[in-house]
Amino acid sequence: MTQPDPIAIAHVDHAIRSRHSMRRYLPTPVPQALVEELLALAARAPSGTNVQPWKVYALAGAEKAKLSAAIVEKFETVGMDGREFDYYPKEWAEPWLSRRRKVGFGLYGLLGIAKDDKEGMKRQTARNFSFFDAPVGLIFTLDRKLGEGMFLDYGMFMGNLMTAARARGLDTCAQAAFADYHQTIRTVLGIPENELIVCGMALGYADPDAVENQLVSEREPVAGFTSFRGF
Repeated sequence: MTQPDPIAIAHVDHAIRSRHSMRRYLPTPVPQALVEELLALAARAPSGTNVQPWKVYALAGAEKAKLSAAIVEKFETVGMDGREFDYYPKEWAEPWLSRRRKVGFGLYGLLGIAKDDKEGMKRQTARNFSFFDAPVGLIFTLDRKLGEGMFLDYGMFMGNLMTAARARGLDTCAQAAFADYHQTIRTVLGIPENELIVCGMALGYADPDAVENQLVSEREPVAGFTSFRGF
């Protein structure tokens, strides 16, 4: 049996534990070669019969700005296109509702946005569509021919990507909100109808002075979600 390498373990553990969603970024560019390196590592994720269902649109500079401007305009005038799949439940129940509220109120509290400040909440929501000023924006799609189980594979791909980014000093924020503007994204990027818009992701170097980046969401202890049997 191969002996574990404590240094390697420490590095991997640190990358996992230090990762959390960052919502403001420095303008420091991320080279295309580094993005390619991260995506190649992410693609080592397992997938059913090695289907590898992920497809990625990596945006920077004027291309990212064009998409962001189109979505923000739609957000401020017409509103969302409507999501093509259920990511969240139609009706919230406990314990998930309390967790959702806690992270939302925690973010707004850091930003000084009161519970009744609808305009402040709207402004913060709109920041999603600029990828929180990250230099790189990623849009993930999935071919409609593939089954729902492929979303599991996609999650492992994205988890690899976020962990690999953190190991290199980069930060991320996975953004389900982009799926609400699938028609706008499809039009701007020329994405064919057979590709389902899964979500977006901000990628870059987090602003260490931004108050919103102080938010670190809690996790349920192992005993709260695991039933051990036969050990």
